Amino acid sequence: MVRWSRAAAVLTLGVAVAGCEVAKPVTPVPRPPARPENLQPAPPPKPEAPPEVRSSDSLVLEKYYARVEKGLLSQGLLRKDGGGRDTPYGRRQLVENFLKIALYDEYARVGGGLVARTTPSVLRRWETPVRMQVDFGETVPNRIRSADRAAITAYAARLSRVTGLPISEVGRGGNFHVFVMNEDERRALAPVLRTRLPGLSEADVRTITELPQRDYCVVFARAGSDGAYSSAVAFIRAENPDLLRLSCIHEELAQGLGLPNDSPSARPSIFNDDEEFALLTTQDELMLKMLYDPRMRVGMSEEEARPVAEEIAAELLGGDS
Repeated sequence: MVRWSRAAAVLTLGVAVAGCEVAKPVTPVPRPPARPENLQPAPPPKPEAPPEVRSSDSLVLEKYYARVEKGLLSQGLLRKDGGGRDTPYGRRQLVENFLKIALYDEYARVGGGLVARTTPSVLRRWETPVRMQVDFGETVPNRIRSADRAAITAYAARLSRVTGLPISEVGRGGNFHVFVMNEDERRALAPVLRTRLPGLSEADVRTITELPQRDYCVVFARAGSDGAYSSAVAFIRAENPDLLRLSCIHEELAQGLGLPNDSPSARPSIFNDDEEFALLTTQDELMLKMLYDPRMRVGMSEEEARPVAEEIAAELLGGDS
């Protein structure tokens, strides 16, 4: 874990010796003998730990996202049940949702930036083990650090069981970087992003460091020409209250595995901007199973992936339509 630290200025005190005239000798005034304890130099004061100072901008955002979560919960959103009898889906729905979410991108690059525009793509996923490295900002309290690290570790294990891909949380040497930070730490994150992910474009770096208030979190995954991912970075605002942060963990880490799009017809699913579900659902797990099924191949087009998706969906859900 990398802690962000403030620069400390060390002042070196120089001793100046000034010239003086030679004076007549004087009789020294006897002094009382020094006490033994005075012969020992006083111990240096213990350095104080730098205070965890958050900016007013960060505190304002914390209150804002608390209101957002409260409003969503009051509408019955941010569900944690994974779906139930009120959210049925069948084989055809699973296939269409998978193709829409795995074979399309949510954003398109325009003029060096990103705009919300659904764009056809190819199937992308990891072909090598995923090592998730979590970094917290200096002002993120220990309560959040402990909760989020435990959540990411458990979620990585769950994603590994679902996909069959080795996925783990590591202390160093990660290829999937997860940053949980407050506002000022996010604004200063560019040098770290360039070092950790040298292939990340400057536009993507700016997207993170200039993340608008409406976005709770974001993820970028880098794929080679063959469609295989080699690195990823997710940023999660520490100002988010507990459930919104956990929701970000579930959505961004799963999207970074190869389900990059959202679809308004996907239900139950976290890959839907209506915020109905906060946590990975039963259908989301099936889509991840489909994505990492050996019959799927990186670089597949929608036309190539459709018959394979139909075959796998029939096996997962039987004859249900």
